[in-house]
Parts: sequence; C-alpha cells; structure tokens
Amino acid sequence: MGVFLTKAVRPDLHAYIATVLANLNSQAVLINSVADHIHILFKMGRTVTMAQVVEDIKKSSSKWIKTQGASFAAFAWQSGYGAFSVSESNIPKAAEYIRNQEAHHRVKTFQEEYRDFLTRHNITCDERFVWD
Repeated sequence: MGVFLTKAVRPDLHAYIATVLANLNSQAVLINSVADHIHILFKMGRTVTMAQVVEDIKKSSSKWIKTQGASFAAFAWQSGYGAFSVSESNIPKAAEYIRNQEAHHRVKTFQEEYRDFLTRHNITCDERFVWD
C-alpha cells in the first residue's frame, strides 16, 4: 500500500511545488491534490522542457515530503505522468476542474476520469505505462 497525501500536508506541498516552478521560471496558476494524485496548472518557462519540470517537481517534492514526518518516509510519486497544454482561453475552465477535483472523484475515480479525458480528446495510450 502506498503513502497518501494527507489533507494536513497538501497546502505546504502545493506551496513548495510553486517555489520549484518559480525556480524554473515557470509560474504556478493553481495546484491542488487529493490523497493519491496532484494537478498542477502552470505557465511553463521558455527555457525548460516538460520532462525537466516534472523531474524537478517529483525529485525535490519527494525529498521535502519525507521530512514532514515518519508517515511519509516511504513516499514516492508514480513513475509516469500526464501533461497537457491548455489554451489561454481555457485556463479558467482547467482551474475550475482542478479546484473541484475532490468533488469530481466522489463520482468517478481518477483512473475512470483520466480514461474518459483521453477518449474525449482522441488520445491513445498504452495503460501498461500509465498506472503503477
């Protein structure tokens, strides 16, 4: 069983990740999480790649969260990630979704919602490489 993001640690985790983004010249717009995943809406800096952003966020936030108590000693992000661009005009809609993700996941699991998103946008993926 994995280590989950508790409600108590989430606000500080979000602030920490916003700082990681700022250090990459990328601006956090909205960060929100639930027990088993996080959504990060940000404006990516022009001198970084998505892989670099994800690697820096995962590596540094994983180290940070392990300092937040013994219950987080075994914390690890999953190896995969999803990244999608959002047009400027759709930022408010994306932010609204991220803001309300806890309510969304009362109706559908993250996996169900992610599959629906991929289908709705005609994105194919091999699920062997999506979940771990």
